Amino acid sequence: MTIKLHDFDGEQSLTLDVGGLAADVAVADAGHEPNGYFWEGLVRFAWPDIAEPLDFDSEAGMFCAVGTSSDLAQLKTALESVITSPDAVRDIIARAETSGFEFDD
Repeated sequence: MTIKLHDFDGEQSLTLDVGGLAADVAVADAGHEPNGYFWEGLVRFAWPDIAEPLDFDSEAGMFCAVGTSSDLAQLKTALESVITSPDAVRDIIARAETSGFEFDD
């Protein structure tokens, strides 16, 4: 699984190694780079209630969120349903673009 939960010295984080995901084609077809910054934007748009209490430390090759175990567990469940579904990603991107949301990828 490309989504991993970590605990380093009491700090909880979730990482997603990007690239090679089933949803990458949908991201690229929409004119975006399937990098960590894109996925951060997708999380912020699609699940604002989950994203709000989290801190993010994404980079080109990895999405990273830092927060409590319970918040990260919710995020993990949400992401698992999307990273394997190009159709779900297309839907989120379309809703984001319609609302005027801009991805920072």
